[in-house]
Amino acid sequence: GRAQYNLGVCYEQGRGVDRDMAKAAELYQRSAEQGHGRAQYNLGVCYEQGRGVDRDMAKAAELYQRSAAQGHGRAQYNLAMLHLRGAGGLAYDTHRAVDLMEQATA
Repeated sequence: GRAQYNLGVCYEQGRGVDRDMAKAAELYQRSAEQGHGRAQYNLGVCYEQGRGVDRDMAKAAELYQRSAAQGHGRAQYNLAMLHLRGAGGLAYDTHRAVDLMEQATA
C-alpha cells in the first residue's frame, strides 16, 4: 500500500514522471483498498474535486470517513465540511462537524 501511495504522489505532482492525475487516482485506489489512510484521503480529494476521476461526492465522503477513522486530520476536517454542507449523502449536522474539527486539531 505504501509504495503505491508514494508512486501516486509522484504522478500527482509530476516528480520523476509526467503528471497524470488518472494514474495517481488509480494508484491511490489500490493503496486505499489496502487500508492506507493517506491514500484514502488523497483519493477522497480526487473524487471531491474530479481530479483524475469523475466527481463523486458520495465516494469522497466514504473515503474521508475511512481515513478519518484512522485519525487523519485533514480527512476529519474535510468530512466536517461535508457535514456542514449536507453534501456527499451526509446529513447536515453541525454537532458532528464540530466533533470532527475537534478531532482534527487534537
